[in-house]
Parts: sequence; structure tokens; C-alpha cells
Amino acid sequence: MLQTGIKGYQEETVVEGKLASNVGSGLVKVYATAMMIALIEKAAVLSVEPYLESGQGTVGTLVNVSHCSATPLGMKVHAETELIEIDRRRLVFKVAAYDECGLIGEGLHERFIIDMKKFQDKTDSKA
Repeated sequence: MLQTGIKGYQEETVVEGKLASNVGSGLVKVYATAMMIALIEKAAVLSVEPYLESGQGTVGTLVNVSHCSATPLGMKVHAETELIEIDRRRLVFKVAAYDECGLIGEGLHERFIIDMKKFQDKTDSKA
């Protein structure tokens, strides 16, 4: 059953392909904000997936996260999420990301529960 308090966790190592200088989000060789957000989203997605009905998924609709500390190449990072609010199909997560030295980002992330087939069909109809 989907309920508040569900927690998520994902980790990765900062590799060349995740640097701001290589993803187009900056010129320095540090963990890209976009990659941190992707890790946070992955943690949130996977945390609630077992509680959804067959054919359902979630899509991200809002990210409000600060990136407060840079992380160098080769360091491990991890994201933690906690489902703090459920409003019908809207899910709100408290999120944080850390490297081996401490907090690197924190904030809120919102996702909506969708019927995956209907959502994909509607999106494909735009083509």
C-alpha cells in the first residue's frame, strides 16, 4: 500500500560522463547538477514502484533542489528520498544527496502517478 514514510536510496560514482563539463551544464569537472537530479529521481521512482498497480508508473513534474557543494571525479555519491505527502495521484518527496564528505543537495521533488499506456499514447499523438 502506498503511504507516506516510504524511503528510497540510490548511489553511484562520479565518472567522466557525469561531469558538468561533459553534459553541457558547465565548464568545470565536477558532478553535474543534472546528474544529481537524475539520481534523486531514480531513488524516488524505485521507492514507490512496488506499491503501484500494474500498468502504473510515475513521472516527475517538479524539482526544487539546491546543489550546495561540488563533488569531484571518482567520488561516490548517494541520494535519499522520503515520501512525505500523497494527494490523490500527486506524490511529494523530501530529498537529499550526499558525497563522501557530506550533504551536496537537498529539497523537494514531486511526481504524479500515471497510467503508462495512456500517457505514452497521448505523448506519441503529438508526433
